[in-house]
Amino acid sequence: MLVALYNRTFNPEDAPTLLRILQLLEQNKLQMVFYKEFYERLQPYMQFACTPRIFTGKKDLPPHTDMLFSLGGDGTMLDAVCFVGNTNIPLIGVNLGRLGFLAAILEEEVEGAILSLVKGSYTLEKRSLLHLDSNIPLFDGAPFALNEFTIHRQDTSSMIKIHTYLNGEFLNTYWADGLIVATPTGSTGYSLSCGGPVVFPQTSSFVITPVAPHNLNTRPIVVPDDNVISFEIEGRTEQFLCTLDARTETIRSNVQLAVKRESFQVSLVRPDEHNFLKTLRHKLYWGIDKRN
Repeated sequence: MLVALYNRTFNPEDAPTLLRILQLLEQNKLQMVFYKEFYERLQPYMQFACTPRIFTGKKDLPPHTDMLFSLGGDGTMLDAVCFVGNTNIPLIGVNLGRLGFLAAILEEEVEGAILSLVKGSYTLEKRSLLHLDSNIPLFDGAPFALNEFTIHRQDTSSMIKIHTYLNGEFLNTYWADGLIVATPTGSTGYSLSCGGPVVFPQTSSFVITPVAPHNLNTRPIVVPDDNVISFEIEGRTEQFLCTLDARTETIRSNVQLAVKRESFQVSLVRPDEHNFLKTLRHKLYWGIDKRN
């Protein structure tokens, strides 16, 4: 089995955990290919007998890679989605960050997770993505996102107006700081922090959530993901922010934007002892009384 290893923001405090993961992979006879920057940052902490295989992005990630390990937080996982794209290479996330809905495997669970991989005791969860169409090139040839698409005001205190349409039919004009269109996976991210609902990953839907709306009667709405959602933007300035997950572009009001379901999905590796309900209860502290 060939596994790719990706880490975005190397923290020296994580070095012992990362070295333990590499030892476990080696002990279980898993071949490894390293993200170039991760390998270079790790070198001072580990002696490599020989230079390992390296990749720098999707273009040189070996096509026969069986799995990609994302070592970090949810942001690292979202980066990794851009690497695998439509290659069908599954992703597994080890949580070295904070909350970790996507990178759900904790440090103390790593050994058991690797044993599950070797034994084949895991599930591949298919997750839908959203695709951004625009009349100018955006996001460097990777116009898709696992979590969300957003439109946001840039550097002014004034709200913006976002005229929103479903399949060409007018839905609403949002007077707000911005607007989020989240996938079911992304419903536990930015959308949730802005008052959006939690949606199960298998649900074929988008969540449209305003960011700090002027009208308090404007609530998040769930729509089927076979809709094409398009936008017209107005504001006191001509520039706005447009994001796909953690990637950002600056756009002008004359840029045409539309969001739809992406034609491919990504696969997340879940050891058999993990599931969405368990993750939800654990991360949101449901059913736990913290009062003394």
